[in-house]
Amino acid sequence: MRLEQLQAFLAIAQTGSFQQAARTCGITQSTISRQIQALEADLGTELFHRTSHAKLTLGGELLLPRIRKICQEWQTAKEELADLIAGKQPELCIAVIHSLCGSYLPPVLQKFCHDYPDVQLRVTSLGSDRALKVLKDGLVDLAIVMNNRFLTTSREMVVEVLYDEPIEVLTAANHPLAQYEFVPWSELIRYPQVVFKDGYGMQRLIQDRFERMEATLQSALEVNTLDAFRGVVRQGELIALLPQSALLEARLDPTLAIRSLASNNTSGLADASSLTRRVVMVTTQDRLQIPPIKHFWQLVRENIPLQIDQQRSAS
Repeated sequence: MRLEQLQAFLAIAQTGSFQQAARTCGITQSTISRQIQALEADLGTELFHRTSHAKLTLGGELLLPRIRKICQEWQTAKEELADLIAGKQPELCIAVIHSLCGSYLPPVLQKFCHDYPDVQLRVTSLGSDRALKVLKDGLVDLAIVMNNRFLTTSREMVVEVLYDEPIEVLTAANHPLAQYEFVPWSELIRYPQVVFKDGYGMQRLIQDRFERMEATLQSALEVNTLDAFRGVVRQGELIALLPQSALLEARLDPTLAIRSLASNNTSGLADASSLTRRVVMVTTQDRLQIPPIKHFWQLVRENIPLQIDQQRSAS
């Protein structure tokens, strides 16, 4: 059974004539007759009485509303697909790590909303692993995350490196580590930390580094918002390792201190080098062909690395 056979059946039922239906479909009368014969052979019953007027048989009457619905659904699907290709999608869903939502992303969001006022932009703040999962499940169109090569190497994935940034130490202003300009790892590992919950790239990055140094990460508390990190660290006992982009507000808080990690290995600990993370933008090949998604992708490429460079120049 083929779609053109169903369309031929519907045209004959509507016009009452094989000849008129052929003109409507833009084919010859012999072609439309063969299509109906093939459909009848497939179904095992005649669909029209062959008289001067093509009248539906009982079987044809039974099929008519169902075939009409199939053809209507097909037409609707074609129109929706054409709208999608033309960029007329109703919404654009993205998943983004927390640190970008409050720092580098808002100007991009504003620009996109100005350029595509008819597209509802939906932004969800998630950990990197979760964001990549909902992207693979088709729940979002694009993700901006900390790179995880194990989750972004599928052939259908498109990955754009946005920037690399250092991981820094957040402490209370009166914490012992605040006396250092560059915090030695030998001192850092002595203090309990507040960390991201499991499923966040930062949690995995820090845990891996401690394991490579054969040191124990004293994970005293897990949270998942930057406000919570600042609030807990402000109490004075716990410290946190956070990416530079997550510390923009903390730099303005006199009750908090931000220190760089020591990059040399004077502590005697193995691999006690400075720590960085890579932030990437990810989508799929097919999504990148859709105009609103492609436009958002380009806005991020043009604006976020530029903001990073401007911030580094200013500091």
